[in-house]
Amino acid sequence: MLKGFCVDYFKQFRQTYMVNFWRPTPAVIALGVLAAYYFGITGTYWAVTGEFTRWGGHILQFFGVDISNWGYYKIMKMEGTSLTRIDGVMIIGMFAGCIAAAFWGNNVKLRMPASNIRIAQALIGGIIAGFGARLGMGCNLASLFTGIPQFSVHAWFFTIAMIIGVYLGTKVTMLPFFQSKIKLQKVSCSKELQKDERQIKSFFKIGTFVFIAAILWALYLIFFANSQKLGIAVLFGCAFGLLIAKAQICFTSAFRDIFTTGRNELAIAIVIGMAVSTIGVFSYIMIGTPAKIMWAGPNAILGGLLFGFGIVLAGGCECGWMYRAVEGQVHFWIVGIGNVIGATFLAFTWDSFSISLATSWPKINLLESFGSYGGLFMNYILLFLLFLLILKLERNYKQKLKNKGN
Repeated sequence: MLKGFCVDYFKQFRQTYMVNFWRPTPAVIALGVLAAYYFGITGTYWAVTGEFTRWGGHILQFFGVDISNWGYYKIMKMEGTSLTRIDGVMIIGMFAGCIAAAFWGNNVKLRMPASNIRIAQALIGGIIAGFGARLGMGCNLASLFTGIPQFSVHAWFFTIAMIIGVYLGTKVTMLPFFQSKIKLQKVSCSKELQKDERQIKSFFKIGTFVFIAAILWALYLIFFANSQKLGIAVLFGCAFGLLIAKAQICFTSAFRDIFTTGRNELAIAIVIGMAVSTIGVFSYIMIGTPAKIMWAGPNAILGGLLFGFGIVLAGGCECGWMYRAVEGQVHFWIVGIGNVIGATFLAFTWDSFSISLATSWPKINLLESFGSYGGLFMNYILLFLLFLLILKLERNYKQKLKNKGN
């Protein structure tokens, strides 16, 4: 009887938490909590495009390019490999989490881009987003779940500019040129989807194998390789990947949907996640963990605009393309390649404008500018204003629909 209960409980657990998608709002809040702990435990922050830039540097080195004097790579620190850097193993952990989620949910199938226009969008949008992310010293993760909770004003510049960029990107991608030319066919009745039970079981085993392998690797790094931070980064990466994949979290759609459908649930969830992360990060800062503060200059504004525009053109942000790529969507493989190209091109051009746009501008920390608790209060005031902005944008959309109806 006990055995039957355990079997039934596992089946229910597997279906609810391993096969089915998760609700996005709790997942985003969990990401905020994890981002705070990740900062406190490892002393670094959750971000991905910095490591993508290093990938580009390693590719250039492979082809004999000397990048030792490139200013951006001095900032990014090229020492080691993706297997010996915290950012590197964290991203590998994220891919492992995404792969596990995709195979558990039987959501893996090779899907080609619908048209050549979509291929161009993926590559060009990915390049623009990668360039903008690194110009602004971070993507959506490094802004929303790192920079803002760490009280860096540059992240606020980047975020507001990103929303404007998303709006502009939405306007461009809604032009007739970018609309799908595929003709819809009317059918007389619905067709029942066929399920291959053998494939479902096989995929579930693959997902489980990848997940267990990542956990074992993390435990090896912690207990046998004397690399505790690397092992912890793998574990956090797995958790990040699982959350974004199972909840299908895409920061592009979170803000784009406000302008296209009036939906703001995910955007509001992100604000809540940032608020949760802020108090956690603040606690660690108060006990001595240094925050990462970047230049609050024109680079943050230009980078945010380019990034916001690029992710809408590409159809996915740094989180979105990762889990969609492992699901077999070739479009997002191209987006990822574009991200690496764009970030690498930024590193190549950085020395020509870094002083005027970035490094000559101050690094503004709200905790230093307003005092510890004053800075905390100011950050929450800004988060509340962002929340009101999201509500205002939703109301504007609904008002436009109402006016059209009249």
